[in-house]
Amino acid sequence: MNPLQFFKCLSDDTRLKSVLIVSTLEEACVCDLMDALELDQPKVSRHLAELRKCNIVLGERRGKWVYYQLHPHLPTWAKDIITQAARNNLDYFSAALEKLKQAKAQGASC
Repeated sequence: MNPLQFFKCLSDDTRLKSVLIVSTLEEACVCDLMDALELDQPKVSRHLAELRKCNIVLGERRGKWVYYQLHPHLPTWAKDIITQAARNNLDYFSAALEKLKQAKAQGASC
């Protein structure tokens, strides 16, 4: 993986938060990211498509939703960067995780 391409893909706020959420949860559905980021489905899907093109995430369709995880062939250095960023910058995306938690508590599900 080209490091320049990797960092360019993560340079957008929505894409970076999406990757950090996916990394933290190990797997997230489009609807989870919609709740967490308070964005509509087309916008979330567009950002996830960009992350797929960069081979950062991998999606699996289950029924009407697609579930995402970090790409299994992501180089170790890239996984380490994402993991460390998530661990050390929880304040950057904790509000999004809290929104997701609240949505799940209210019965929102994919």
